[in-house]
Amino acid sequence: MPHVAPLSGAGRRRLLAGTLLVASLLPRPALSQRRAAAPTPPAAPERTWTADNGNSTFTNPLFYDEFSDPDMIRVGNDFYLTGTTMHAMPGLPVLHSKDLVNWELLGYAADRLDFGPAYRLEAGKSVYGQGIWAPSFRYANGKFHIFTNVNGRKTQLYTATNPAGPWTHTELKQSFHDLSVLFDDDGRVYVIWGYDEIHIAELTADLTDMRPGSERVLIPKGSGVGEGSHFYKINGKYIITNTNYDPVGYMVCARADQVGGPYEVAVISAEETLGTGLGYRLGRGTQVAAFPLVPPARTFAGANPLHQGGLVQTPAGEWWGFSMMDHNSVGRLLCLSPVTWTGGWPYFGLPGNLKRSPQTWLKPDVGPAGAAVAPRAPFRRGDEFSGPSLNPLWQWNHLPDDARWSLRERRGYLRLHTLPAPDFWQARNSLTQRAIGPESTPTTVLDLRGLKPGDVAGLALLNYPYAWLGVARTAQGLEVQQVDQRTGRTLRQPLRASKVWLRARCNFDTEQAQFELSTDGQAYRPVGDAVTMVFQLRTFQGVRYALFAYNTLGAAGGYADFDRFAVAEPRANGQGAAIPLGQLITLSSPADSTVLINWRGYLRPVPLGSPLAQGAAAQFRVLDRGQGRVALESAGGTESAGGLVTVERLAGMGEVRIGPGGSPEATTFQWQDMQRGDLMLMSLTNHRYLLAPPRTGSLCAADAPGATPSRDNGTCLRWQVVASQ
Repeated sequence: MPHVAPLSGAGRRRLLAGTLLVASLLPRPALSQRRAAAPTPPAAPERTWTADNGNSTFTNPLFYDEFSDPDMIRVGNDFYLTGTTMHAMPGLPVLHSKDLVNWELLGYAADRLDFGPAYRLEAGKSVYGQGIWAPSFRYANGKFHIFTNVNGRKTQLYTATNPAGPWTHTELKQSFHDLSVLFDDDGRVYVIWGYDEIHIAELTADLTDMRPGSERVLIPKGSGVGEGSHFYKINGKYIITNTNYDPVGYMVCARADQVGGPYEVAVISAEETLGTGLGYRLGRGTQVAAFPLVPPARTFAGANPLHQGGLVQTPAGEWWGFSMMDHNSVGRLLCLSPVTWTGGWPYFGLPGNLKRSPQTWLKPDVGPAGAAVAPRAPFRRGDEFSGPSLNPLWQWNHLPDDARWSLRERRGYLRLHTLPAPDFWQARNSLTQRAIGPESTPTTVLDLRGLKPGDVAGLALLNYPYAWLGVARTAQGLEVQQVDQRTGRTLRQPLRASKVWLRARCNFDTEQAQFELSTDGQAYRPVGDAVTMVFQLRTFQGVRYALFAYNTLGAAGGYADFDRFAVAEPRANGQGAAIPLGQLITLSSPADSTVLINWRGYLRPVPLGSPLAQGAAAQFRVLDRGQGRVALESAGGTESAGGLVTVERLAGMGEVRIGPGGSPEATTFQWQDMQRGDLMLMSLTNHRYLLAPPRTGSLCAADAPGATPSRDNGTCLRWQVVASQ
């Protein structure tokens, strides 16, 4: 257990206040019995992140929870996807889609991966940050193939004729770091792998080994490539997408006319962070602080921009790119980008703005097969524990002991029998799922009557450092405990209830989480201070919700019964706020608080306190152009009449005018909700963004490639409705 920090006088007062606060929530026995006898209300329908906006557009990320090292294929009219799962079991999720935007989880290729005690959290060992990573997904000769890395082992291969399983598991005779496999059209099969220096070899017919003498260096060191390769043959050319992390994350493409090269290299995606900067990181530990925090940098340092992904073509012929970005403590998120082929290179982005990807754009053209797909969430997050099996989204933290958990011993409950562990980090049978952004609140209901002395059970945020809220049975009785591994503090409060509701309010924009407790499911109170969540490479995962139970006395104890699990998401939709179609709005820049106005037929930012920022000159009606696109009609201006905001010529300064309007493209903008109360407006003339240059006193332009991580370059705008039509 983390040590209990000595409390100052103020700390003791806070602890006493917290103890009294929890005591005030504790039900009297008679009331507790009446509540226990009351019927359980049905769970409300779950709202969870959906990338499909329902207006023929989608908003990145596809999933607002971790999906790292993605690989995607198309088989006929169907798309399939897998990714890294590290130490979580089962591993290698297999997802299916008809339109690249709406996905469903079919199952997992790896039900169990057991290479010794470390995979089972036994003997004080673990494989945190190891296990399954960087898979290569391929389809050939009527079979699906997933090749994947496993630390300390040879490359693993999973094959199936049905992507929903069953999958057959084979270990290769070699290990290939960040491999990708190409089934060439002449029947040969190649594997490439490596970082900086890319190697190639031909695989044997059974796919288990290299053909003798076939290995060689394909791309030498210093050529600009990194790792995470994806190998394709497109229109007769050999194409490799690859990621470099030096000095920041970006994607490159290598191409050649022959499989053996020579390859030339170009950058195809760079600097796209979707307006998100570097969040909290861990510094070097000291004797004073084991987990010192490095504050947010508001830059795209490290691998923060879009990186590591590949290419896929729709049945209608469109090309799309998929890649991940390190989105701080929620983990690595999967994004979809339109691809523009220029000069034989597959650039992520749109004409006029190559290498940068829109956050919101038109859904892929997949032809008739996917045209009628309705918006749907890829995952169901809640679980009533009333069925014969767990919600398939759940994954165990390492391999579970299947004899020590049950859905049948008490119908409608998940029962976790406690096993000995020194702390939560080593607790077996912790049931986890990926946290969901940008905000979410996991809640669980815990029946405590089966706990024995030394048992601890509760709700955790599995991370490094971790934090949790739970209940322990001590020699004195039940005790609420809230542990923050980063600070090393354990808050303890006596408890006289037999059932508790535990939840954690998580904001992945601020990277703060607050644990809360209730004894009646209605009134919640905070327990402990806010917890800072960080992105780290110790687990190589983002934050995960976890239900846990273990015993601190060195032996198996009792059990914890979890009644249900639910996740609330206050910002579940991709378009965070509905587009105010038909309404008058004002537009202002959070970078310098200026307001956009119609000034002599130009679009100009002026100070908030300026008389020009008042009245009709600062008001624009939002006209619906369909597919999430709008035109902005000025209500009037200084020395000019109204008209449409129009992008002219090269879209530079002074070339955003207001008048009768030109072509539809010149007066149309793709509305891009940035998820934090702001937006960007993409001009269809050049696929760049409306820009109010901050602190310059200049006119507006429409030539910005996108938002910066600091969000202060004038592309992000806030809007406010001033009147309705």
